Amino acid sequence: MKSHSFAQSFRYAAQGIRTALREERNLRFHLCTAGYVYLFSLFYPFGRTEYLLITLMVCGVLALELVNSAVERAVDKPSPEHDRAAGAAKDMAAGAVLVFSIGCAVCGAALFWDIAVLRQMAAFFAGHPAAAVLLAVSLAAAWRFVRRYGGRRG
Repeated sequence: MKSHSFAQSFRYAAQGIRTALREERNLRFHLCTAGYVYLFSLFYPFGRTEYLLITLMVCGVLALELVNSAVERAVDKPSPEHDRAAGAAKDMAAGAVLVFSIGCAVCGAALFWDIAVLRQMAAFFAGHPAAAVLLAVSLAAAWRFVRRYGGRRG
């Protein structure tokens, strides 16, 4: 087994993230969703604790999505040994992402469900048409990034 420098390990990890962003639609979806979570969080009086919780949830989903993608690639090699165990491993990895994402959605609802703030947000975009247009354009760009960018799975 070849030994790599500490810095080289970071380069390999960064390359893995770049590859996943290029080729994994679900990772791009989660990344865009995280951006909007942080954007809309600006309307809330969140403190350090709430931002730490949001960051842990975002990083957890992204990390699990990377692991899921790695498991899928590891067991996708066509061979006579490809059997139910490979399919089960892929399903379990996807299930881990789903379980954590549902937990994050519940936490997100608890953090963000404030009718007064939601009304303020709607009023802000209604009163600032340029911001509303910018939001719409960013949503279209995010949709394009998630659906059409990249290679293998995009």
